[in-house]
Amino acid sequence: QVQLVESGGGLVQAGGSLRLSCVASIRTFRTYAMGWFRQAPGREREFVAAISWIDSTTNYADSVKGRFTISRDIAENTLYLQMNSVKPEDTAVYYCAASPQITGVPIYEALYHRWGQGTQVTVSS
Repeated sequence: QVQLVESGGGLVQAGGSLRLSCVASIRTFRTYAMGWFRQAPGREREFVAAISWIDSTTNYADSVKGRFTISRDIAENTLYLQMNSVKPEDTAVYYCAASPQITGVPIYEALYHRWGQGTQVTVSS
């Protein structure tokens, strides 16, 4: 059973930085594609970033491209999301997720079968 636990959320001023972490309790972390999604109040959950398992190829939503960076530490079973130049519209609950997809970088929720509990990020203007 895959368990994902996010941390690192909090309150940050616009223009600042934050790093989210997601620890996976699986020994086969290296064989899962991993992603970050977010859900703002009153809105549907949306894709933020993802990283493939086979070669660590990454993909980003246009809204965060150039500001956010997804990475993984396989030895520590940890996924990261470095958030720079944050904006008030980045305010949301951020979720990490695991996908068994072997090829490509999955960007759709339906391709992910395990989810963390979420961590709140609030960006003040």
